[in-house]
Amino acid sequence: MSTRASGQPHLLAVVAAVAVGGIVGAEARYGLAVGLPHVPGAWAWSTLIANVTGCLLIGVLMVLVSERIRHPLVRPLLGVGVLGGYTTFSTYTVDTLAAFGAGPAGPALLYLVLTPVLAVAAAAVGVAGARALLPDRA
Repeated sequence: MSTRASGQPHLLAVVAAVAVGGIVGAEARYGLAVGLPHVPGAWAWSTLIANVTGCLLIGVLMVLVSERIRHPLVRPLLGVGVLGGYTTFSTYTVDTLAAFGAGPAGPALLYLVLTPVLAVAAAAVGVAGARALLPDRA
């Protein structure tokens, strides 16, 4: 890896890390969507699972990169790339709008509220869990 005098990686290395990670994350999300398909307007389990598990992993990763791992490309590769490609709040929006247009507002409203609440809770669990499971550094 080529770094500048500041110890920070060159922009090209960061862009490459994000791109490679994004491919991996997007392919994982696509696999989940293929494995758990839904018709437009139906409950989008694959999107909900991707967003909640992705946020859980982002919580864990943020503890690791802020408290343990100091490599400058870990966050762009795993956080922005893999987990950014895996989570999909744009698809969550499309799924929510389709659910509102498909029938009663109750399920759509539940999905609208439940997804961000579960995602934020999962990120908090990821942070707390990582800190609880990692041994203290002396």
